[in-house]
Amino acid sequence: MKYSKRQFAKFLDHSALKPFFGEQDIIRMATEAKKWEFAALSINPHYTALAARELKGTDIRVNPCIAFPFGAISPEWKAWEAEMCIRQGATEIDMVTNIGAIKEGKWNLVRKDIESVVNVAKDIEVKVIIETAYLTDDLKIKAALVVAEAGAAYVKTSTGYAPTGATIHDVKLLYNTVGDRIKVKAAGGIRHYEDAVVMIQSGASRVASSSTIQIMTEGGFHDSA
Repeated sequence: MKYSKRQFAKFLDHSALKPFFGEQDIIRMATEAKKWEFAALSINPHYTALAARELKGTDIRVNPCIAFPFGAISPEWKAWEAEMCIRQGATEIDMVTNIGAIKEGKWNLVRKDIESVVNVAKDIEVKVIIETAYLTDDLKIKAALVVAEAGAAYVKTSTGYAPTGATIHDVKLLYNTVGDRIKVKAAGGIRHYEDAVVMIQSGASRVASSSTIQIMTEGGFHDSA
């Protein structure tokens, strides 16, 4: 399929999640997001209000990432964190669910963990990271089903902090499991145009990367197009 610049950019979340990023980095990346018309700017929660200010008047989503990158806080704290971000201007939420609970098969906790954020978010879409690098295929399937049952909008592969990120296998597996109910977001290690395209072709509705500009330029798109 032939994409226009805007069509392809709207698959991409511009990731500003480096642990050493400060205010000037967020402002720079918000400017980049506006220039390229990306779907969202993903930030650590502290920078939600700043990102909302910088992106005001655009259709680019303000996308804080809750309990990032390990997910190892209580459902109550995740709900509070999400609520604070929404008050500060978040228009999408990513969250890391409790990966240890997934590995131990504590599905009631996993469901509660996700529902705590979904209930606070209301009409704001929630994308749930299950960190596929640590899971068997059976656990990936079960986790994706719980994400859908808990009312989230997306199941997301990775934080980018695990040993591996998104794979074609995992995106296809998640899409085949829940693609008729919710969407799939691919993240982690996606740095090139061909990588992003194959993730989309495998079932991803959104692709997150800190190399989004490189992806766009490799695809022959220009910021003035």
